[in-house]
Amino acid sequence: MAASLIFLATYVVLAFGRMPGLRIDRTGAAIIGASLMVATNVLTLDEAYRAIHLDTIVLLFGMMIVVANLRLSGFFALVSEWVVEHAHRPLTMLVAIALVSGVLSAFFVNDTVCLALAPLVAEVTSTLRRNPVPYLLAVAMASNIGSVATLTGNPQNMLIGSFSGISYNAFAEALAPIAMAGLIVCVAILAWLYRDEFRGAGTIAVSRKEIAVDRRLLAKALAVSLGMVICFFLGWPIAKVAIAAGALLLITRRVRPEDVYAQVDWSLLVMFAGLFIVVAGVEKSSLERNLVAIAARAHLENGAVLSAIAAVLSNIVSNVPAVLVFKPFVAHLTDPTLGWMRLAMAATLAGNLTIPGSVANLIVVERARGIAEIGFWEYTRAGIPVTLITMLIGVWLL
Repeated sequence: MAASLIFLATYVVLAFGRMPGLRIDRTGAAIIGASLMVATNVLTLDEAYRAIHLDTIVLLFGMMIVVANLRLSGFFALVSEWVVEHAHRPLTMLVAIALVSGVLSAFFVNDTVCLALAPLVAEVTSTLRRNPVPYLLAVAMASNIGSVATLTGNPQNMLIGSFSGISYNAFAEALAPIAMAGLIVCVAILAWLYRDEFRGAGTIAVSRKEIAVDRRLLAKALAVSLGMVICFFLGWPIAKVAIAAGALLLITRRVRPEDVYAQVDWSLLVMFAGLFIVVAGVEKSSLERNLVAIAARAHLENGAVLSAIAAVLSNIVSNVPAVLVFKPFVAHLTDPTLGWMRLAMAATLAGNLTIPGSVANLIVVERARGIAEIGFWEYTRAGIPVTLITMLIGVWLL
């Protein structure tokens, strides 16, 4: 009973974002839930420690350091400025923005890509007197779609990689085609919905903008990042590779360490640790047996059913907690590997349904505020067809 109540209370806060009447956010809920699992003797302190998947925490932390160095070097701003400068027509610019957002998100955490691209895209499109909304939607939606492709594209994929033991190559081989097809769908739908923006549009010219670039740091960060990705595909342990890459970039005389640490999402790391413990409490209790029985009756072996439930749950409690909820279920499927891949696909692509469905969406909407106001319906009228079509493609290809 204690495990059930703690689990439900924690996920209520995750769904609403805060505890009504109290100043408790999602990270706080994870900490409180984990502590209560120990305090009520559902788990011993040693069991709580063992429940934390250190591989996931280390991988995420290492990737955050790598991405922080790329941002500080000016890499993301440089790439986005180059793309916008060389796209001479609105439709070409839409395609280029979606492609860059998707490809970068495949290898680096998609939220960071949106942080870098959104303000520049908003500023440039506004200066050119274009409608900034379709281009900003392309940043958000393409980043979600592109992040499906690899285990390092987003936090939920990192979780799935740790739980499942799926190799980087196998994951990319199965899910990269879905990401590529999804980017095409995304561009096509945005081009159709905002056809007045692209119909009969002439050549556009963007004045060159000086970007602050630390060339030495950029060269070092790119070399380390390239080596890291190569090691991923060679089958080296991704957590080990990521933290080693982060450590190499911390050996420097050019960057103050506090500038790097300031860009690490510490609250996300703590939330992960807390949720690991909450889920471990559920797995130890009788609730897991009930959940497994429910899963059997829900026919989660069917890819369409699993994807639909994952999509709905991801839009209620967010995709990372949704993946953790599915952990007890997937292990009991006939083909757990396929189940994990379907979950990665559905939990990520479902993020395009509404603005709160993904942190990347929220980042784009907030960073563009003042230049472009993207309301709930403005987003959702594109999010619904993009999500439904890309998920159908994902279910079919898997």
